[in-house]
Amino acid sequence: MSIHLISILLLVVAFVIATTVPINLGAIALVAAFIVGTMVLEGDPGDVADGIVAGFPGDLFVTLVGVTFLFAIARANGTVDWLVDRSVRAVRGRIVLIPWIMFAVTAVLTAFGSVVPAAVAIIAPVGLSLAVQHRINPVLMGLSIINGATAGGFSPISIFGSITNGVVAAAGLPGNPLFLFLGSLAYNTLLNVAMFFLFGGRQLIGRRADTPAMAAESPALTKDGPGAAKNTGATTGATGAGFSSEHHTVTKLDRNRSLTLVALLGVAVGALAFQLDVGFLAITAAVLLSLLAPTAYKGAVAQVAWPTVLLVCGVATYVSLMEENGTVDVLGEGVAGIGIALLSALLLFYIGSVVSAFASTTGIITVLIPLAVPLLMGGQLGVVGVITAFAISSSVVDSSPYSTSGALTVANAPEEHRDYVYKRLLQWGAAMVLITPPITWLLLVAPGWL
Repeated sequence: MSIHLISILLLVVAFVIATTVPINLGAIALVAAFIVGTMVLEGDPGDVADGIVAGFPGDLFVTLVGVTFLFAIARANGTVDWLVDRSVRAVRGRIVLIPWIMFAVTAVLTAFGSVVPAAVAIIAPVGLSLAVQHRINPVLMGLSIINGATAGGFSPISIFGSITNGVVAAAGLPGNPLFLFLGSLAYNTLLNVAMFFLFGGRQLIGRRADTPAMAAESPALTKDGPGAAKNTGATTGATGAGFSSEHHTVTKLDRNRSLTLVALLGVAVGALAFQLDVGFLAITAAVLLSLLAPTAYKGAVAQVAWPTVLLVCGVATYVSLMEENGTVDVLGEGVAGIGIALLSALLLFYIGSVVSAFASTTGIITVLIPLAVPLLMGGQLGVVGVITAFAISSSVVDSSPYSTSGALTVANAPEEHRDYVYKRLLQWGAAMVLITPPITWLLLVAPGWL
């Protein structure tokens, strides 16, 4: 049995175990990485261990820890509550508009060059706090933020767009940067409309922030999903069907909240305008705030979503090892060599979708689009259609809890709802993996109009 097949089987087994018994998938993935690394890496045990952890996503680790650390401080001193209050006032209490504001903000940020995870990292904590405050399904809010970030992610000046258009141009193929951007924007907007109603958006219509909703007006948060009768331990009834807990809205700024706002603004400007690493910026801001009020924030580090950090970093380490041993390349080359152009394109979309759900979308775009070049050079398929369909298929799965954006959403969800958010994002991400490749293939590739 080849190492590539073993690598794929171990990933499948890890996923099955983690979804059937309460064991962190990240821990299982690290065990799988140890098994595969021992088989393929040469040298003494120390060298093998170094090779296994070489793919550990240090940048993702810092981002998850830094952002959740900073916003733990912001929650503790009431800054998030103040932002919640101001955001609702901006829409004059129309709760139905809040998720769409989050969608639009992240779309604008990524369209103007922000890295998708950076935009999600900055907006998700505020958006999910709004969800708790106003009894909005946290999955609806989280997906609105993720879909918005992806919607703007392929503009000509964005990271995804620049990489994709650069690869196409380097291969001497005719691209269409504007169509790529508008195609992703349209698909994600329509996707968000469907998601909005699927996760309780209809119940938000007509609700205002100054008019408390009855429990029946908001979908219940249970292990069986919105609307089910069972309860997972979250507060129900007067608190809004399990989506919020008792707290008091902060409407005034004091010294600590003002400093926290300055810190948040500094992180946003540094990450979005100067492309500095959002994780290191967030940790720096959190440490500076802690120095100014060490007693008040001594418990903030404990609020970091450590299980989520283990989950995402463990899986990413294993996928990186699969890339290093050539498993991803073998899959892509095998698909491109099938000989039936339309079928090859569809399978390539599926590979991009599946792998991107567990790893870096940027890395997948960089690796797999070049593998499609021989397929496109044959002239049987439209370049613009294939590239756009591949880009959409590989990016909408960022909602997976194993991708950075999904992981940030899970990490910033209220602790009592985190398991619910994780499960629903897992289901949504799996649905995107299954349905997006054939939909984009049917619309953009099979007709041959692009």
